[in-house]
Amino acid sequence: MPYQNILLVGCGNMAGAMLDGWIAAGVPAQAFTVVNRSRRDLPDRVTYLPAIPESGGFDAIQIGVKPHMLDDVAAQVARLQGGAVILSILAGTQLDVLEARFAEARAVVRVMPNLAVSIGKSPIALAAGDIPEAERERVKAFMDHLGTPEWVDESEYDLVTALAGSGPAFVYRFIAALADAGEELGLPREQAQRLSIAMVEGAGALAASSPHDPAELARRVASPGGVTQAGLDVLDKDGRIRRMLVDTLRAARDRSLEMAEEARASD
Repeated sequence: MPYQNILLVGCGNMAGAMLDGWIAAGVPAQAFTVVNRSRRDLPDRVTYLPAIPESGGFDAIQIGVKPHMLDDVAAQVARLQGGAVILSILAGTQLDVLEARFAEARAVVRVMPNLAVSIGKSPIALAAGDIPEAERERVKAFMDHLGTPEWVDESEYDLVTALAGSGPAFVYRFIAALADAGEELGLPREQAQRLSIAMVEGAGALAASSPHDPAELARRVASPGGVTQAGLDVLDKDGRIRRMLVDTLRAARDRSLEMAEEARASD
């Protein structure tokens, strides 16, 4: 049975994008209650509250505040958590920390989306402890509206965060760099940027729909001794692109681990 009474505690950029994505996918707007410091531009029929309510019969409560606010929020949510699943989008806040604060919840789940949830195109990492299979299916069905959810072991969560959560920023930086390179070599700036965005959009769509993996698609685009192969030879020389991305993901993963330790130390 779908969640029918959903409380969003905190509605910043990510939670707001998730709300937009759920409603665009057909989840009724009236199913949502948003608690936020300020009344942002919420969709019609979404209930806004300036503070966490005393009651409400919520079956799903998403926590989307700053990690340092967790204790204050948990104390206020305590009266609502019985019978509800807690969905946490807090960076660096691990399951045992969450479970200690929401001990009466039906289930506690970590959720790591990216901003593409607003268009239903985000990879979404889900992690939980020992929760009923029916609840896992229910959470996944709720997140299916926003993209491609996958259950992962929490030991892999920080790496998945680096790849799927932070990854869009790395792609955007690549698009910007590609446009910069086009401009440096003679294209008008706006044209270079339009072409770069359109190219990445098309390449991503083809990679998503093709039966071939990305490495094979690259091989099919390139002809031996041709234009594309000349560019690939630069990227592939001494494994430079692979090494750069391993270093990029490692740095993001390690920072996620550091944040988890910082959160634990502040308990």
